[in-house]
Amino acid sequence: MTWSEMQPLLSQGTVDTLYMVLWSTLVTVVGGLPLGILLVLTDKGGLLQNTVVNKVVGVVVNIGRSLPFIILLIALIPFTTWVVGTFIGPSAMIVPLAIGAIPFFARLVETAVREVDHGLVEAVQSMGGSVPTIVRKVLLPQALPSLVSGVTTTVIVLIGYSAMAGAVGGEGLGSKAVTYGFQRFDNQFMLITVVLLVVIVTVVQLIGDVAVRLLARRGRTTS
Repeated sequence: MTWSEMQPLLSQGTVDTLYMVLWSTLVTVVGGLPLGILLVLTDKGGLLQNTVVNKVVGVVVNIGRSLPFIILLIALIPFTTWVVGTFIGPSAMIVPLAIGAIPFFARLVETAVREVDHGLVEAVQSMGGSVPTIVRKVLLPQALPSLVSGVTTTVIVLIGYSAMAGAVGGEGLGSKAVTYGFQRFDNQFMLITVVLLVVIVTVVQLIGDVAVRLLARRGRTTS
């Protein structure tokens, strides 16, 4: 395959990959952030200590994390079809991508929030701060650098998931690699798709690292 034939395929594959990853990341953050915070708040000694809720949420998160993505992707085909109307294409892949990444991100959120100095929480409590106020004014701002790092890690995981989704009706670079690289024995095309995925992951990691450093520096200046 010549470069002029490869270029439109690779361009469309890159656009589809970025589209799937962007929207699934947004859904993952919206779903995983409250789950992670809830795990901390309902844990023993937490502001909303509730053993039952904590155990139930923990079990759900653990089950979600333990399922191999390719199995989850296939198992969710009926649900994806019900939500989107089809299980094929970039828009359809957002559903399993987000569901697969939410438990992963929730645990990263939990870890980040647990690192916040409990003394700050107690100080706000002593001034009559409510739980929503503590979450909004203390937990999230203090954990922000770690949360951004968690988002970066999640985006990279989603890029890998999106490549796997190409084997089950998804589009993106993974699909192009399977269809035009593997099935047609085009090693050059396969190599280029791998390089593109590596470049995307590297750029995401660099952006995430810069954001974390800037937030950490701002936090030190503020304190």
